[in-house]
Amino acid sequence: MSAPAPPMHSAAAREIAEALGLTLGRANLEIFAETLLELARANGNILAVTSDSRGSGKLGPFGKELPRQIVEVGIAEQNLVGIAAGLASAGKKVFAVSPACFLTARSLEQVKNDVAYSDQPVCLVGISAGVSYGALGSTHHSIHDFAVLRAINNLAVVAPADNHEAAAAVRHAARAQTPLYLRFGKSALYDLPGRGAPFVHGAARVLRDGADLAFIATGETVIHSLLAAEYLARTEGLQCRVLSVPFVKPLDEGAVLAAARECGAVVTAEEHMVHGGLGEACAALVLRAGVSCRFRTAAFPDEYTVTGSQADIFRHYGLTMEGLAQTALTLAQSSAARTA
Repeated sequence: MSAPAPPMHSAAAREIAEALGLTLGRANLEIFAETLLELARANGNILAVTSDSRGSGKLGPFGKELPRQIVEVGIAEQNLVGIAAGLASAGKKVFAVSPACFLTARSLEQVKNDVAYSDQPVCLVGISAGVSYGALGSTHHSIHDFAVLRAINNLAVVAPADNHEAAAAVRHAARAQTPLYLRFGKSALYDLPGRGAPFVHGAARVLRDGADLAFIATGETVIHSLLAAEYLARTEGLQCRVLSVPFVKPLDEGAVLAAARECGAVVTAEEHMVHGGLGEACAALVLRAGVSCRFRTAAFPDEYTVTGSQADIFRHYGLTMEGLAQTALTLAQSSAARTA
């Protein structure tokens, strides 16, 4: 029996997903835990360090099977990062697992100094990221993490969009010799096209081609962008390119600039504050390159979010298929009017 479709997808969105042949996978967080356990079985130097987050990080089976490869520090996120950096300096490959809202705020100094500045190849794993905690509200939302971590040198920032990207990102992190931040949400995700494509550091994936408009998205907004592109093709005849950008940093500059140059307009989408995330990274790149294009960022505005589930919040701020399609259509029409 298949899992129920994520509630943030409307009946129309589910119909389009089925027509595209997309299958519903699981939460990336579950894939992370399973992949990490598989890797740790084969490599005793792989450790998980948690801050009272073994259960929420889906690491119960890991701790039961490999108790000597997991460290629990309690509700002490600064210690979590410091201990992870120390273990890494002794030759261990450490995955430091904690809710993203606390890992990237309470522990920011340790991330900056103990991990990035000290060049320790720790994988920082932000779980329940974005607005995954739903009605727990702004204290538990992590919609600042792209902004603060992009500003730290020597730290890659990765937000996988489906189960394939999630598993590949964990394997990539296990091989990495430099620090990396992995961001995982709680919702089940549709498997995206091109699952056999290689996962390359700093590279985006073109999920759909087109020249009328480009969606550039990361993490859990990618599927909504892909469905919006198909919806616009059906209803408006627009052919939209869709980029999945797992690496918010380093950004795939070539793919972003090609989309800006070749498409009539660009819409970026992210489960993050409008300031400092993927949208601003793309806008700055396009401006520096001297490329002129119509541009919109779909993200959370400069306010504390409304209270509700992740699905409620996505719908309220236009991050669903319908909301992104409307943003794109308005932008495409204004672009057409400008060139008429």
